Amino acid sequence: MQSTIVHPSATSASASTGISNRVLSIDVLRGLTIALMILVNDPGDWAHTYAQLDHAAWNGFTLTDLVFPNFLFMVGASIIFSMQGRIRRGEDRRTLALHIIRRSAIIFALDLFFGLYPHFHYTHLRIFGVLTRIAVCYLVAGLICLATQRARTLLAISAGLLIGYWALMRFVPVPGLGIPTHDMPILDPDHNLAAWLDRHVVDFLQRTIHAGRLYNHTRDPEGLLSTIPAIATTLLGAVTALWLGRVANPAATRNINTPKDASSRPKRSGVEGPRGTRFTQTARTFLPKTLTPGRLLIGLLIAGILSLAAGLLWNIWFPINKNLWTSSYVLFAAGLALLALAALYWLIDIRHFNETKTGKWLTYPWLVFGSNAIAAFCVSEFLVINMIWIKIPNSIGPNGQPVTAWYWTYHNLFAFNGSTNVTSLVFALAFVAVCFIPNWLLWRKRIFLKV
Repeated sequence: MQSTIVHPSATSASASTGISNRVLSIDVLRGLTIALMILVNDPGDWAHTYAQLDHAAWNGFTLTDLVFPNFLFMVGASIIFSMQGRIRRGEDRRTLALHIIRRSAIIFALDLFFGLYPHFHYTHLRIFGVLTRIAVCYLVAGLICLATQRARTLLAISAGLLIGYWALMRFVPVPGLGIPTHDMPILDPDHNLAAWLDRHVVDFLQRTIHAGRLYNHTRDPEGLLSTIPAIATTLLGAVTALWLGRVANPAATRNINTPKDASSRPKRSGVEGPRGTRFTQTARTFLPKTLTPGRLLIGLLIAGILSLAAGLLWNIWFPINKNLWTSSYVLFAAGLALLALAALYWLIDIRHFNETKTGKWLTYPWLVFGSNAIAAFCVSEFLVINMIWIKIPNSIGPNGQPVTAWYWTYHNLFAFNGSTNVTSLVFALAFVAVCFIPNWLLWRKRIFLKV
Protein backbone atom coordinates (compact mmCIF):
# COMPACT_ATOMS: atom_id res chain seq x y z
CA MET A 1 0.00 0.00 0.00
CA GLN A 2 0.97 3.63 -0.38
CA SER A 3 -0.28 6.60 1.57
CA THR A 4 -1.23 10.12 0.57
CA ILE A 5 -1.33 13.01 3.02
CA VAL A 6 -3.92 15.68 2.30
CA HIS A 7 -6.10 18.05 4.24
CA PRO A 8 -8.87 16.09 5.98
CA SER A 9 -11.56 18.42 4.70
CA ALA A 10 -10.91 17.20 1.17
CA THR A 11 -12.25 13.99 -0.23
CA SER A 12 -9.89 11.22 -1.19
CA ALA A 13 -10.98 11.69 -4.78
CA SER A 14 -10.51 15.42 -4.68
CA ALA A 15 -7.11 15.01 -3.09
CA SER A 16 -5.84 13.28 -6.17
CA THR A 17 -7.74 15.21 -8.77
CA GLY A 18 -7.98 18.76 -7.58
CA ILE A 19 -11.77 18.53 -7.58
CA SER A 20 -13.24 20.73 -4.91
CA ASN A 21 -15.64 19.89 -2.11
CA ARG A 22 -18.55 20.05 -4.57
CA VAL A 23 -18.33 16.24 -4.70
CA LEU A 24 -18.09 15.81 -0.95
CA SER A 25 -21.36 13.90 -1.21
CA ILE A 26 -19.46 11.06 -2.92
CA ASP A 27 -17.26 10.51 0.14
CA VAL A 28 -20.23 10.78 2.49
CA LEU A 29 -22.19 8.19 0.52
CA ARG A 30 -19.14 5.93 0.31
CA GLY A 31 -18.65 6.23 4.06
CA LEU A 32 -22.29 5.45 4.79
CA THR A 33 -22.04 2.45 2.48
CA ILE A 34 -18.92 0.95 4.06
CA ALA A 35 -20.29 1.50 7.57
CA LEU A 36 -23.54 -0.23 6.61
CA MET A 37 -21.57 -3.03 4.95
CA ILE A 38 -19.72 -3.71 8.22
CA LEU A 39 -22.97 -3.44 10.19
CA VAL A 40 -24.91 -6.02 8.16
CA ASN A 41 -21.92 -8.37 7.85
CA ASP A 42 -21.26 -8.59 11.59
CA PRO A 43 -24.32 -9.02 13.82
CA GLY A 44 -23.76 -10.50 17.24
CA ASP A 45 -25.96 -13.49 16.45
CA TRP A 46 -27.11 -14.48 12.95
CA ALA A 47 -30.06 -16.31 14.49
CA HIS A 48 -31.30 -12.99 15.86
CA THR A 49 -31.22 -10.22 13.30
CA TYR A 50 -33.80 -7.92 11.73
CA ALA A 51 -35.01 -8.96 8.28
CA GLN A 52 -33.68 -5.80 6.60
CA LEU A 53 -30.23 -6.45 8.07
CA ASP A 54 -29.97 -9.86 6.41
CA HIS A 55 -29.94 -10.89 2.75
CA ALA A 56 -33.10 -11.98 0.98
CA ALA A 57 -33.25 -15.77 0.81
CA TRP A 58 -33.36 -15.70 -3.01
CA ASN A 59 -35.48 -13.42 -5.23
CA GLY A 60 -36.37 -10.01 -3.86
CA PHE A 61 -34.26 -7.60 -1.86
CA THR A 62 -33.60 -6.12 1.55
CA LEU A 63 -31.58 -3.10 2.65
CA THR A 64 -28.60 -5.41 3.04
CA ASP A 65 -28.82 -6.51 -0.60
CA LEU A 66 -28.34 -2.91 -1.75
CA VAL A 67 -25.07 -2.28 0.09
CA PHE A 68 -22.58 -4.06 -2.18
CA PRO A 69 -23.90 -2.66 -5.49
CA ASN A 70 -23.83 0.81 -3.97
CA PHE A 71 -20.18 0.31 -3.07
CA LEU A 72 -19.33 -0.84 -6.61
CA PHE A 73 -21.23 2.19 -7.88
CA MET A 74 -18.90 4.36 -5.78
CA VAL A 75 -15.89 2.44 -7.10
CA GLY A 76 -16.93 3.42 -10.62
CA ALA A 77 -17.20 7.07 -9.62
CA SER A 78 -13.77 6.95 -7.97
CA ILE A 79 -12.25 5.53 -11.17
CA ILE A 80 -13.22 8.67 -13.06
CA PHE A 81 -12.08 11.13 -10.41
CA SER A 82 -8.75 9.35 -9.95
CA MET A 83 -8.09 8.90 -13.66
CA GLN A 84 -8.88 12.49 -14.58
CA GLY A 85 -6.59 13.73 -11.82
CA ARG A 86 -3.74 11.57 -13.08
CA ILE A 87 -4.34 12.77 -16.63
CA ARG A 88 -4.10 16.38 -15.42
CA ARG A 89 -0.75 15.51 -13.84
CA GLY A 90 0.49 14.30 -17.21
CA GLU A 91 0.43 10.52 -16.80
CA ASP A 92 0.26 8.54 -20.04
CA ARG A 93 -1.92 5.57 -20.94
CA ARG A 94 0.71 2.98 -20.08
CA THR A 95 1.20 4.42 -16.59
CA LEU A 96 -2.55 4.58 -15.99
CA ALA A 97 -3.09 1.02 -17.22
CA LEU A 98 -0.29 -0.30 -15.01
CA HIS A 99 -1.78 1.54 -12.02
CA ILE A 100 -5.18 -0.06 -12.65
CA ILE A 101 -3.65 -3.54 -13.00
CA ARG A 102 -1.43 -3.14 -9.93
CA ARG A 103 -4.26 -1.89 -7.75
CA SER A 104 -6.57 -4.70 -8.88
CA ALA A 105 -3.87 -7.27 -8.17
CA ILE A 106 -3.34 -5.92 -4.63
CA ILE A 107 -7.08 -5.98 -3.86
CA PHE A 108 -7.26 -9.56 -5.15
CA ALA A 109 -4.21 -10.49 -3.06
CA LEU A 110 -5.92 -9.06 0.03
CA ASP A 111 -8.91 -11.32 -0.62
CA LEU A 112 -6.62 -14.34 -0.91
CA PHE A 113 -4.85 -13.38 2.31
CA PHE A 114 -8.09 -13.11 4.29
CA GLY A 115 -9.21 -16.40 2.76
CA LEU A 116 -6.05 -18.14 3.99
CA TYR A 117 -5.46 -16.40 7.33
CA PRO A 118 -4.82 -17.60 10.01
CA HIS A 119 -4.47 -21.33 9.24
CA PHE A 120 -3.34 -21.01 5.60
CA HIS A 121 -5.11 -24.17 4.50
CA TYR A 122 -4.60 -23.75 0.79
CA THR A 123 -7.09 -26.42 -0.27
CA HIS A 124 -9.94 -24.56 1.47
CA LEU A 125 -9.20 -21.25 -0.24
CA ARG A 126 -12.22 -19.49 -1.73
CA ILE A 127 -11.15 -17.76 -4.94
CA PHE A 128 -14.40 -15.85 -5.30
CA GLY A 129 -15.22 -13.17 -2.73
CA VAL A 130 -16.18 -9.56 -2.10
CA LEU A 131 -12.68 -8.16 -2.61
CA THR A 132 -12.16 -10.40 -5.66
CA ARG A 133 -15.31 -9.00 -7.25
CA ILE A 134 -14.18 -5.44 -6.43
CA ALA A 135 -10.78 -6.18 -7.98
CA VAL A 136 -12.24 -7.62 -11.20
CA CYS A 137 -14.83 -4.86 -11.58
CA TYR A 138 -12.21 -2.19 -10.93
CA LEU A 139 -9.85 -3.77 -13.46
CA VAL A 140 -12.35 -4.16 -16.29
CA ALA A 141 -14.23 -0.90 -15.70
CA GLY A 142 -10.96 0.98 -15.24
CA LEU A 143 -9.54 -0.24 -18.55
CA ILE A 144 -12.82 0.54 -20.31
CA CYS A 145 -12.79 4.07 -18.88
CA LEU A 146 -9.17 4.39 -19.96
CA ALA A 147 -10.26 3.61 -23.52
CA THR A 148 -13.24 5.97 -23.48
CA GLN A 149 -14.89 8.44 -21.14
CA ARG A 150 -17.87 9.20 -23.32
CA ALA A 151 -20.98 8.75 -21.22
CA ARG A 152 -23.04 7.41 -24.13
CA THR A 153 -20.42 4.79 -24.93
CA LEU A 154 -20.21 3.66 -21.31
CA LEU A 155 -24.01 3.46 -21.11
CA ALA A 156 -24.09 1.42 -24.31
CA ILE A 157 -21.47 -0.99 -22.92
CA SER A 158 -23.46 -1.27 -19.67
CA ALA A 159 -26.65 -2.01 -21.60
CA GLY A 160 -24.83 -4.65 -23.65
CA LEU A 161 -23.55 -6.35 -20.51
CA LEU A 162 -26.99 -6.37 -18.88
CA ILE A 163 -28.85 -7.59 -21.95
CA GLY A 164 -26.14 -10.14 -22.74
CA TYR A 165 -26.26 -11.53 -19.19
CA TRP A 166 -30.04 -11.81 -19.35
CA ALA A 167 -29.79 -13.63 -22.69
CA LEU A 168 -27.26 -16.08 -21.28
CA MET A 169 -29.37 -16.84 -18.22
CA ARG A 170 -32.60 -16.99 -20.24
CA PHE A 171 -31.76 -18.82 -23.46
CA VAL A 172 -28.56 -20.83 -23.03
CA PRO A 173 -29.24 -24.49 -22.11
CA VAL A 174 -27.57 -25.62 -18.91
CA PRO A 175 -25.66 -28.84 -19.66
CA GLY A 176 -27.34 -31.82 -18.09
CA LEU A 177 -30.19 -29.70 -16.70
CA GLY A 178 -32.13 -28.26 -19.63
CA ILE A 179 -33.40 -24.93 -20.90
CA PRO A 180 -34.42 -22.17 -18.47
CA THR A 181 -38.20 -21.53 -18.29
CA HIS A 182 -38.80 -24.87 -20.07
CA ASP A 183 -37.09 -27.50 -17.96
CA MET A 184 -36.64 -25.44 -14.79
CA PRO A 185 -37.42 -21.94 -13.51
CA ILE A 186 -35.25 -19.18 -14.96
CA LEU A 187 -33.57 -18.56 -11.59
CA ASP A 188 -33.62 -21.96 -9.94
CA PRO A 189 -31.06 -21.67 -7.08
CA ASP A 190 -28.82 -24.54 -8.23
CA HIS A 191 -30.09 -25.25 -11.75
CA ASN A 192 -28.91 -22.15 -13.57
CA LEU A 193 -26.00 -21.32 -15.86
CA ALA A 194 -24.12 -19.19 -13.29
CA ALA A 195 -24.20 -21.89 -10.61
CA TRP A 196 -23.25 -24.58 -13.16
CA LEU A 197 -20.24 -22.50 -14.27
CA ASP A 198 -19.16 -21.79 -10.68
CA ARG A 199 -19.17 -25.50 -9.87
CA HIS A 200 -17.12 -26.36 -12.94
CA VAL A 201 -14.62 -23.55 -12.28
CA VAL A 202 -14.05 -24.81 -8.74
CA ASP A 203 -13.79 -28.42 -9.98
CA PHE A 204 -11.14 -27.28 -12.46
CA LEU A 205 -9.23 -25.39 -9.75
CA GLN A 206 -9.33 -28.39 -7.44
CA ARG A 207 -7.93 -30.62 -10.18
CA THR A 208 -5.20 -28.20 -11.25
CA ILE A 209 -4.03 -26.20 -8.22
CA HIS A 210 -5.89 -28.20 -5.54
CA ALA A 211 -7.67 -25.14 -4.17
CA GLY A 212 -11.09 -23.56 -4.38
CA ARG A 213 -14.51 -23.77 -2.77
CA LEU A 214 -17.94 -22.19 -3.17
CA TYR A 215 -19.56 -20.03 -0.51
CA ASN A 216 -22.87 -21.91 -0.72
CA HIS A 217 -21.32 -25.26 -1.68
CA THR A 218 -23.32 -25.49 -4.94
CA ARG A 219 -23.05 -21.84 -6.01
CA ASP A 220 -21.35 -18.59 -5.08
CA PRO A 221 -22.90 -15.10 -4.75
CA GLU A 222 -19.66 -13.60 -6.09
CA GLY A 223 -19.26 -16.15 -8.86
CA LEU A 224 -17.71 -15.75 -12.30
CA LEU A 225 -20.69 -15.22 -14.62
CA SER A 226 -22.55 -12.84 -12.30
CA THR A 227 -19.49 -10.57 -12.35
CA ILE A 228 -20.57 -9.46 -15.84
CA PRO A 229 -23.55 -7.38 -14.62
CA ALA A 230 -21.50 -6.26 -11.59
CA ILE A 231 -19.13 -4.58 -14.06
CA ALA A 232 -22.15 -2.73 -15.45
CA THR A 233 -22.92 -1.49 -11.93
CA THR A 234 -19.39 -0.07 -11.75
CA LEU A 235 -19.68 1.58 -15.16
CA LEU A 236 -22.96 3.26 -14.15
CA GLY A 237 -21.07 4.81 -11.25
CA ALA A 238 -18.43 6.04 -13.70
CA VAL A 239 -21.10 7.65 -15.88
CA THR A 240 -22.49 9.41 -12.81
CA ALA A 241 -19.03 10.77 -12.00
CA LEU A 242 -18.77 12.16 -15.53
CA TRP A 243 -22.04 14.00 -14.86
CA LEU A 244 -20.69 15.32 -11.56
CA GLY A 245 -17.59 16.51 -13.41
CA ARG A 246 -19.73 18.67 -15.66
CA VAL A 247 -20.29 21.09 -12.77
CA ALA A 248 -16.76 22.28 -13.41
CA ASN A 249 -14.71 25.19 -12.21
CA PRO A 250 -15.59 28.03 -14.62
CA ALA A 251 -11.99 29.16 -14.90
CA ALA A 252 -10.73 25.69 -15.72
CA THR A 253 -13.50 25.19 -18.25
CA ARG A 254 -12.81 28.52 -19.92
CA ASN A 255 -9.09 27.77 -20.23
CA ILE A 256 -9.64 24.38 -21.85
CA ASN A 257 -12.91 24.64 -23.73
CA THR A 258 -13.16 28.29 -24.72
CA PRO A 259 -9.69 29.84 -25.05
CA LYS A 260 -9.69 33.57 -25.64
CA ASP A 261 -6.98 33.57 -28.26
CA ALA A 262 -5.25 31.21 -30.61
CA SER A 263 -2.12 31.06 -28.48
CA SER A 264 -4.08 29.34 -25.72
CA ARG A 265 -5.27 26.54 -28.01
CA PRO A 266 -3.35 23.25 -28.03
CA LYS A 267 -1.41 22.63 -31.21
CA ARG A 268 -3.06 19.25 -31.58
CA SER A 269 -6.16 17.65 -30.17
CA GLY A 270 -5.58 15.55 -27.11
CA VAL A 271 -4.16 15.54 -23.62
CA GLU A 272 -0.38 15.62 -23.57
CA GLY A 273 1.31 13.00 -21.42
CA PRO A 274 4.97 12.52 -20.47
CA ARG A 275 7.47 11.89 -23.23
CA GLY A 276 5.05 13.24 -25.82
CA THR A 277 2.47 10.47 -25.39
CA ARG A 278 -1.03 11.65 -26.29
CA PHE A 279 -4.53 10.57 -25.41
CA THR A 280 -6.86 10.25 -28.37
CA GLN A 281 -9.68 11.89 -26.42
CA THR A 282 -9.64 15.66 -26.51
CA ALA A 283 -9.40 17.80 -23.42
CA ARG A 284 -13.08 18.59 -23.99
CA THR A 285 -13.88 14.95 -23.25
CA PHE A 286 -12.22 15.08 -19.86
CA LEU A 287 -13.55 18.48 -18.85
CA PRO A 288 -16.90 18.57 -20.68
CA LYS A 289 -19.43 21.34 -21.05
CA THR A 290 -20.65 22.59 -17.70
CA LEU A 291 -23.97 22.08 -15.94
CA THR A 292 -25.43 24.10 -13.12
CA PRO A 293 -25.79 22.27 -9.78
CA GLY A 294 -29.57 22.57 -10.08
CA ARG A 295 -29.70 20.94 -13.51
CA LEU A 296 -27.34 18.22 -12.34
CA LEU A 297 -29.60 17.52 -9.36
CA ILE A 298 -32.63 17.22 -11.65
CA GLY A 299 -30.66 14.91 -13.92
CA LEU A 300 -29.69 12.66 -11.00
CA LEU A 301 -33.30 12.50 -9.82
CA ILE A 302 -34.67 11.69 -13.29
CA ALA A 303 -31.97 9.09 -13.95
CA GLY A 304 -32.59 7.51 -10.55
CA ILE A 305 -36.35 7.28 -11.05
CA LEU A 306 -35.99 5.87 -14.58
CA SER A 307 -33.41 3.30 -13.50
CA LEU A 308 -35.55 2.28 -10.53
CA ALA A 309 -38.63 1.92 -12.73
CA ALA A 310 -36.70 -0.05 -15.37
CA GLY A 311 -35.43 -2.43 -12.71
CA LEU A 312 -38.91 -3.02 -11.32
CA LEU A 313 -40.31 -3.56 -14.82
CA TRP A 314 -37.56 -6.02 -15.79
CA ASN A 315 -38.17 -7.79 -12.48
CA ILE A 316 -41.36 -9.25 -14.02
CA TRP A 317 -39.34 -11.39 -16.47
CA PHE A 318 -35.89 -11.43 -14.81
CA PRO A 319 -36.40 -11.20 -11.03
CA ILE A 320 -34.34 -8.94 -8.78
CA ASN A 321 -31.80 -11.28 -7.23
CA LYS A 322 -28.61 -10.28 -5.41
CA ASN A 323 -27.15 -13.81 -5.42
CA LEU A 324 -27.15 -13.85 -9.23
CA TRP A 325 -26.72 -10.06 -9.61
CA THR A 326 -29.50 -10.01 -12.19
CA SER A 327 -29.85 -7.19 -14.68
CA SER A 328 -33.05 -5.97 -13.02
CA TYR A 329 -31.15 -5.89 -9.71
CA VAL A 330 -28.41 -3.75 -11.29
CA LEU A 331 -30.91 -1.15 -12.53
CA PHE A 332 -32.93 -1.16 -9.33
CA ALA A 333 -29.87 -0.78 -7.09
CA ALA A 334 -28.36 1.89 -9.36
CA GLY A 335 -31.62 3.84 -9.24
CA LEU A 336 -31.57 3.88 -5.45
CA ALA A 337 -27.87 4.84 -5.46
CA LEU A 338 -28.62 7.76 -7.79
CA LEU A 339 -31.49 8.94 -5.60
CA ALA A 340 -29.35 8.66 -2.45
CA LEU A 341 -26.57 10.59 -4.16
CA ALA A 342 -29.05 13.23 -5.33
CA ALA A 343 -30.31 13.71 -1.78
CA LEU A 344 -26.76 14.08 -0.43
CA TYR A 345 -25.73 16.31 -3.33
CA TRP A 346 -28.63 18.66 -2.57
CA LEU A 347 -27.93 18.59 1.15
CA ILE A 348 -24.13 18.94 1.03
CA ASP A 349 -23.02 20.37 -2.30
CA ILE A 350 -25.94 22.74 -2.86
CA ARG A 351 -27.26 23.57 0.62
CA HIS A 352 -23.83 23.15 2.30
CA PHE A 353 -25.40 21.44 5.30
CA ASN A 354 -21.97 20.05 6.21
CA GLU A 355 -20.74 23.59 6.92
CA THR A 356 -23.24 24.08 9.73
CA LYS A 357 -22.35 23.04 13.27
CA THR A 358 -24.86 20.19 13.28
CA GLY A 359 -23.99 19.16 9.75
CA LYS A 360 -20.29 18.83 10.56
CA TRP A 361 -21.05 16.38 13.37
CA LEU A 362 -23.49 14.38 11.24
CA THR A 363 -21.24 14.07 8.18
CA TYR A 364 -17.91 13.70 9.99
CA PRO A 365 -18.09 9.91 10.70
CA TRP A 366 -19.01 9.11 7.10
CA LEU A 367 -16.24 11.28 5.70
CA VAL A 368 -13.79 9.42 7.92
CA PHE A 369 -15.09 6.04 6.79
CA GLY A 370 -15.29 7.11 3.14
CA SER A 371 -11.74 8.44 3.05
CA ASN A 372 -10.26 4.95 3.65
CA ALA A 373 -13.11 2.64 2.65
CA ILE A 374 -11.06 -0.42 1.64
CA ALA A 375 -8.94 -0.05 4.78
CA ALA A 376 -12.10 0.01 6.93
CA PHE A 377 -13.39 -3.16 5.27
CA CYS A 378 -10.03 -4.93 5.71
CA VAL A 379 -9.91 -3.94 9.40
CA SER A 380 -13.38 -5.43 9.90
CA GLU A 381 -12.38 -8.67 8.15
CA PHE A 382 -9.18 -8.95 10.18
CA LEU A 383 -11.02 -8.42 13.48
CA VAL A 384 -13.74 -10.93 12.64
CA ILE A 385 -11.25 -13.64 11.65
CA ASN A 386 -9.19 -13.15 14.80
CA MET A 387 -12.20 -13.04 17.11
CA ILE A 388 -13.40 -16.34 15.67
CA TRP A 389 -9.92 -17.88 15.79
CA ILE A 390 -9.13 -16.95 19.43
CA LYS A 391 -10.68 -19.35 21.96
CA ILE A 392 -11.61 -18.32 25.52
CA PRO A 393 -12.62 -20.58 28.43
CA ASN A 394 -16.23 -19.78 29.28
CA SER A 395 -18.55 -21.31 31.83
CA ILE A 396 -21.64 -20.30 29.84
CA GLY A 397 -20.39 -21.92 26.65
CA PRO A 398 -21.88 -25.17 25.34
CA ASN A 399 -20.78 -28.11 27.53
CA GLY A 400 -18.30 -25.83 29.24
CA GLN A 401 -16.00 -25.94 26.21
CA PRO A 402 -13.89 -22.95 25.14
CA VAL A 403 -15.74 -20.54 22.88
CA THR A 404 -14.61 -18.00 20.32
CA ALA A 405 -13.74 -14.50 21.41
CA TRP A 406 -16.68 -13.36 19.30
CA TYR A 407 -19.14 -15.61 21.20
CA TRP A 408 -17.63 -14.66 24.57
CA THR A 409 -17.75 -10.92 23.86
CA TYR A 410 -21.30 -11.00 22.58
CA HIS A 411 -22.80 -13.19 25.30
CA ASN A 412 -20.88 -11.68 28.23
CA LEU A 413 -21.06 -8.00 27.30
CA PHE A 414 -24.20 -7.66 25.20
CA ALA A 415 -26.49 -10.70 25.45
CA PHE A 416 -25.91 -11.75 29.06
CA ASN A 417 -29.71 -11.91 29.56
CA GLY A 418 -30.30 -13.75 26.31
CA SER A 419 -29.77 -13.00 22.63
CA THR A 420 -32.36 -10.87 20.87
CA ASN A 421 -32.55 -8.82 17.69
CA VAL A 422 -31.78 -5.72 19.75
CA THR A 423 -28.67 -7.10 21.44
CA SER A 424 -27.42 -8.45 18.09
CA LEU A 425 -27.87 -5.03 16.50
CA VAL A 426 -26.21 -3.21 19.41
CA PHE A 427 -23.21 -5.52 19.11
CA ALA A 428 -22.99 -4.78 15.35
CA LEU A 429 -23.12 -1.03 16.04
CA ALA A 430 -20.35 -1.38 18.61
CA PHE A 431 -18.29 -3.34 16.11
CA VAL A 432 -18.73 -0.57 13.53
CA ALA A 433 -17.51 1.92 16.15
CA VAL A 434 -14.42 -0.21 16.82
CA CYS A 435 -13.66 -0.35 13.07
CA PHE A 436 -14.06 3.43 12.96
CA ILE A 437 -11.11 4.00 15.31
CA PRO A 438 -8.26 3.05 12.90
CA ASN A 439 -9.84 5.17 10.15
CA TRP A 440 -10.16 8.06 12.60
CA LEU A 441 -6.47 7.77 13.51
CA LEU A 442 -5.52 7.83 9.82
CA TRP A 443 -7.81 10.81 9.27
CA ARG A 444 -6.26 12.68 12.21
CA LYS A 445 -2.82 12.20 10.64
CA ARG A 446 -4.21 13.14 7.22
CA ILE A 447 -3.17 9.77 5.77
CA PHE A 448 -5.25 8.15 3.06
CA LEU A 449 -4.20 4.65 2.13
CA LYS A 450 -4.25 3.67 -1.52
CA VAL A 451 -3.66 0.10 -2.58
